[in-house]
Amino acid sequence: MSKHHDKNEEQAKAAGQPQEETPEIEEVLDTEENESQAAEETLDENARLQNELDAARAEIEKEKKEYLFLMADFDNYRKRMMREKSELLKNAGERVLSGLLPIVDDFERGLAATANASDADAIRQGMDLIYQKLVKYLESQGVKAMDTDGVDFDADLHEAIATIPAPSPELKGKVLDTTQKGYMLNDKVLRHAKVAVGE
Repeated sequence: MSKHHDKNEEQAKAAGQPQEETPEIEEVLDTEENESQAAEETLDENARLQNELDAARAEIEKEKKEYLFLMADFDNYRKRMMREKSELLKNAGERVLSGLLPIVDDFERGLAATANASDADAIRQGMDLIYQKLVKYLESQGVKAMDTDGVDFDADLHEAIATIPAPSPELKGKVLDTTQKGYMLNDKVLRHAKVAVGE
């Protein structure tokens, strides 16, 4: 520093006036203040990021617990459904078979009644009644006989076991004879009809 500057400082001290800070000190103070603000901002930013991280971890933990709960719940549901399906398959035939028992009873009574009977017509009527009862029961279970006479051959419904000469050209490719009836269970083929097809 110059002698002139030192002299000004001495005069200011003597007069009791506050001495002015030098530009170097002001720069140092400004730098320290800026660094302090930057450190506080960094701490604030770190605290904010830590809070966000903690919140994200808590959310992930919550989601993980909910996921594990749902997985356990679904596993229980799946096991219950498998058990119920197994029971249903096991017992589904029970209802159908129990419905056939009265028809078996009718057959047994018919056989006992015809043991000493000589009237073939009466026996036939009894057999027809039992047959109609059986057909009606099957229909109540969704089982119906296919109507095959004179219809177009359909490989999805019919099994061709023979081809025979068609009596007329319009009967070519049509079912002319049915050797074994086909049956549908609702909309599904239960048994294909065995048929002879005109050629």
